[in-house]
Amino acid sequence: MAYTSWADRLGLRRRDQRAWALYDVANSAWITTVMTAVFPDYFVALATGAGLADAVARSRFAFASSFAVVLVGLLGPLLGAIADLRGSKKAFLGAFVAVAVASTAAMAFITSGQWAFALATFVLGKVAVTSSLAFYNSLLPAVARPDEVDRVSTAGFALGYLGGGFLLALNLAAISAPQRFLLPDEGTAVRVSFLSVAVWYGLFSIPLFRRVPEPARGLEPGESEAESVVRVAARRLATTFRELRGHRDAALLLLSFLVYNDAVNTIIAMAVIFGGEIGIPLPAMMTTLVVVQIVGVPFAFLFGLLADRIGAKRAIFIALGVYAAISVYAFALRTATQFLVLGILVGTVQGGAQALARSLFATLIPRHRAGEMFGIFGVFDRFGGAIGSLVFGLMLAATGSSRPAILTLIVFFALGAVLLSRVDVERGRRLAREAEAAAHEAGAA
Repeated sequence: MAYTSWADRLGLRRRDQRAWALYDVANSAWITTVMTAVFPDYFVALATGAGLADAVARSRFAFASSFAVVLVGLLGPLLGAIADLRGSKKAFLGAFVAVAVASTAAMAFITSGQWAFALATFVLGKVAVTSSLAFYNSLLPAVARPDEVDRVSTAGFALGYLGGGFLLALNLAAISAPQRFLLPDEGTAVRVSFLSVAVWYGLFSIPLFRRVPEPARGLEPGESEAESVVRVAARRLATTFRELRGHRDAALLLLSFLVYNDAVNTIIAMAVIFGGEIGIPLPAMMTTLVVVQIVGVPFAFLFGLLADRIGAKRAIFIALGVYAAISVYAFALRTATQFLVLGILVGTVQGGAQALARSLFATLIPRHRAGEMFGIFGVFDRFGGAIGSLVFGLMLAATGSSRPAILTLIVFFALGAVLLSRVDVERGRRLAREAEAAAHEAGAA
């Protein structure tokens, strides 16, 4: 009973909500250990050890990462539409989970010189993990009412920070002192860390498939069981893009999220590069990455509580204001201690800014179109960071320093706030519910 009481306070009142949120624990382990902290440097060391120049190794990793992002962006909306049509969100999610677990486990078998194999497993894993998030997010309306989505979404992010941070800390400890963990060397510890992520990912995915219901499928007027599912899904997707003009507030939120999340993801992607440029030791930067995860846990929950009191839109405004202050602070920082403070500040708002966009969007779209709508949301989410990183790189090339580039991110947060200010939440929710009622009446007829 005590667990249920705490779960109630955290916003996860029912078993299906807790099971749904645990998938954030599953995928966060891959994002923190594989994508962010361990694999990039490991790949560069592997490739340069096989004779590639450092710049060539880094460029190949960048191109492969970009290819994965583009592939997910192209496939996500269509697969989401197919999942809506067939009522198979969990089936698609399960397929991507299986690929993510298998490809990550395969990383444990990387040997010296196999940089191409290593890169292939990374790309496959990144495509699978990022593709899975669209189907995961689309299940949010199935487990949470409109008055619950903010708390459930932020609770998922908080648990993700907790789980991802714990496994990251454990893996970094093993990599830095492998003998203490009965491992012969650092390379073995890295490969074992990949295996730990695969096992973790699989185990924490199981509750979702057991407890979360599959939303009902439904044919819309003019659709037939005999038609090709791909053709119908493509037609639905085209209709959804046209309908976004009718769901003006959902579209504005998407644009706002694209702009400010671009700056958020740029800070995440460029933090280590920026820290290295100003002379922050690598161990201090790795410690900061873990601290961000730890701080993110309570503050993600707090943003859920805050959204209950003042609304998700106003809570996002607060997060964007803090991020603008972070950009100014980062421009002036010099020491490892200041870098740690920067990480703490990022941890206070990162989960809230992203989780509340997800939950607010879920209330502004018709639930029978959640798969394809979140497929589009996923495109905006995955491409977040591309523009900011480009601006960052151009400013770095022009000035020779990352500091002016950090300040340019304020523009992204300000523009995101302006777009968000034009979102009428009540109107958007009303139009979404009217679309649901119309679809239900058409299906009944």
